[in-house]
Amino acid sequence: MSMSDPIADMLTRIRNAQLVKKKEVNVPSSNLKFAIAGVMQQEGYIESFSVNGVVASKILKIKLKYYDNKPVIEKLKRISKPSLRVYVSNSKIPSVMNGLGIVIVSTPKGVMTGQVALDQNVGGEVLCSIY
Repeated sequence: MSMSDPIADMLTRIRNAQLVKKKEVNVPSSNLKFAIAGVMQQEGYIESFSVNGVVASKILKIKLKYYDNKPVIEKLKRISKPSLRVYVSNSKIPSVMNGLGIVIVSTPKGVMTGQVALDQNVGGEVLCSIY
């Protein structure tokens, strides 16, 4: 079965796994999902991630992070969707919770946080926000 929005599926799987206090979640892997997981780990929202499986059916295993038995990720929101893409220039990159959260942006220089994109003076597609 094909998915119309694999990124939203990944975010929903993470959200659902945190609701039931799972330690890890498995997601079908892709290069973009791998990059998003890398940004999430770099920013401290997940503990770790790894790719398992053979070429045709790679699985991205994400270890979730909790603090005082509460999920570190309070809210995950998909911003740019297949039906409505959201592109921004570097001057219009949104701030999440006055800097307490992050936006993940897909730029020509790769997938990065909004702050890094601002520092590198590049814009791109706003994939999701996390806080």
